[in-house]
Amino acid sequence: MKKKSLILIGIFFIIFIINACGVLGEITEVSGNTETNPIIKYRVAVVDFENKTKYGQARLGSSASDILTTELVKSGGFIVVERAQLQKILDEQKFQQSGFVPQDSAISLGKILGLNALITGSVSQFGVKIEGEDALFVQTKRQTAEAVVDIRVIDVQTGRILYANSGKGTAKKESGAFLGMGSHAGYDETLEGKALREAILQFISDIVLQVSKEPWFCRIAEVEEKNIYLDAGMESGLQLGTRLEIYHIGKEIRSQSGDLIGSLEEKTGEAKVTKYFGSNGSIAELENGNLPLRGDMCRIAVQ
Repeated sequence: MKKKSLILIGIFFIIFIINACGVLGEITEVSGNTETNPIIKYRVAVVDFENKTKYGQARLGSSASDILTTELVKSGGFIVVERAQLQKILDEQKFQQSGFVPQDSAISLGKILGLNALITGSVSQFGVKIEGEDALFVQTKRQTAEAVVDIRVIDVQTGRILYANSGKGTAKKESGAFLGMGSHAGYDETLEGKALREAILQFISDIVLQVSKEPWFCRIAEVEEKNIYLDAGMESGLQLGTRLEIYHIGKEIRSQSGDLIGSLEEKTGEAKVTKYFGSNGSIAELENGNLPLRGDMCRIAVQ
């Protein structure tokens, strides 16, 4: 009797496990079919950071901007203008080469490079502390690098600051020797990069969040007959079939102090993206309205 009871319990247990696996299998299949919307990438440029400290001369500033550029690209939300291209424009237009860029310069850079935002900043503090202990048989050496980085993200349409913050990073290294054998290394310059990276990593998610709150836009690079050439395409995440609203940017409106408040906009028509063009461009066809002008702005139409 006990054997029969145990067999029946075993059969019910097996049936329960099979049914549970079936339910879990269905859940997994449903979640696996869930689709996510493609990400539209914002086009930004990073100006070399100003080094306000006594360490490293210009090296710290350029290192900070390089680290930020790498992390922005890794985030998947941005197309970052190459430094050589940015430097060429800075030289030609005689703009400030590093640090915080004036409002009018930021707006001009935005128009020339087709930017959604401009990022500037500075290394405001940097220091290295070296400590050591010299016992009878053992010697130890501790190096600590600390960096404070300030950052600003600028809206290139108005020159207003979208985001500003400061971040602190610390990097440490310890070495030692026993009876004169072991590491006697001098100052480790890699600590600079590690401290800067730790400070900058604090900004990345906030930059993505703040920039993505602003409406994405691209500009019209050229118009030939019915073809409208845009300065955004596959790399930017602009999908074929996307409908765009076209705006002509008119007179600038400034405050009493001369700061730009905004510009008058006139909607001139709508177009649809039909094909990709070049490395990161696309071609759109006018669906209604007037043929746009080179330099006009396009925003994704609200469905």
